[in-house]
Amino acid sequence: MFAALTPQPADPLLALIGLFQSDPRPNKIDLGVGVYRDEAGHTPVLRAVKAAERVLWETQDTKSYVAPEGDRVFLDRLWQLVAGEGRFAVAGVQTPGGSGALRLAADLLKVSGVQRIWLGLPTWPNHNGIFNAAGLPIESYRLFDRDTQALLFDETMAALNRADAGDAVLLHACCHNPTGARLNAAQWGEIADVLARRGLVPLIDLAYQGLGEGIEADAAGLRRVIAAVPEALVAVSGSKSFGLYRERTGAIFAVGRSQAEADAARSNLVSLARASYSMPPDHGAAIVSTILGDATLKQQWSDELDEMRARLAGIRRALAEGLRDSWQPAAAIAGQDGLFSLLPLTEAQVLDLRERHGIYMPASGRINIAGLKTSQVADAVAAFAALRR
Repeated sequence: MFAALTPQPADPLLALIGLFQSDPRPNKIDLGVGVYRDEAGHTPVLRAVKAAERVLWETQDTKSYVAPEGDRVFLDRLWQLVAGEGRFAVAGVQTPGGSGALRLAADLLKVSGVQRIWLGLPTWPNHNGIFNAAGLPIESYRLFDRDTQALLFDETMAALNRADAGDAVLLHACCHNPTGARLNAAQWGEIADVLARRGLVPLIDLAYQGLGEGIEADAAGLRRVIAAVPEALVAVSGSKSFGLYRERTGAIFAVGRSQAEADAARSNLVSLARASYSMPPDHGAAIVSTILGDATLKQQWSDELDEMRARLAGIRRALAEGLRDSWQPAAAIAGQDGLFSLLPLTEAQVLDLRERHGIYMPASGRINIAGLKTSQVADAVAAFAALRR
């Protein structure tokens, strides 16, 4: 049986990790893997997370399974963070990370009879893999132009106006991966209006709340959309916002026209999960629930997010300023959000940066802003500027 299998190529990003680690140059720069790093180049355990784990160590009295849908307290507290004061008919299921939430959402859309999902490109590469694995056809459109660093909002609206009633639409709630592009409030309003008018079902991917403009601001567009449409799915990840990458902490929320309909969606999500991974992991969710349920820990976490967001913004400004004279669209980098920007580099240029300067990034030109230390910005700017001449 196995002899008949065709070996699959290694994930390019994982291969990049090995190449970077084997490079002996002391001044090498890793702009590849999408994790937050501090000025020391370390991905820290947040202080609020450490404090919450201490609470769990002292008080947790069992390692038995959680319910198939997960911890309801965690789900309630996480949804309040996402939806704010809005009142919605909603039901949630705890998942193994944001990827698990997206896969359950895709499976639910498929069994609900959704014919296709609209996907703006470029997007996180695993979006394609998840929807294809679920058997959900993809209709794509251009969302962002790398050369001008411009969000193609007119093309986005034209695509949504071509969609058929009942189609699903994937939206990034904030901190777009891989472009960092930001929708403004008016644009979110137009998207909400067209989704409602044409009967489209939004699947909103919220993976970076708090790392863009702030906890509340990063959820404002999402809230506008779910208030406008009768049905929506919201996939939430705790990896970036809480630094819980390896704990695989996430949730999928179904917003319905009534609580009965939302509960029906949850029962189907639970059934799909049961046939896949059975029960969700609990430790990360318990950490998040502990933080969100304690005013002191929640404030500490919020303060740490502020520090992370300020560091990202500072690196963006320095990079944009340094590249201003050699590449005019570079100014847009300072106005983008989150961990990523997508530079207009060819694969040959990416390889040249790697070989000559020890700067590592995917062939697409997507860079992780957090991979840069302040002390490395000048070297990176010089290398990038040389390519643009």
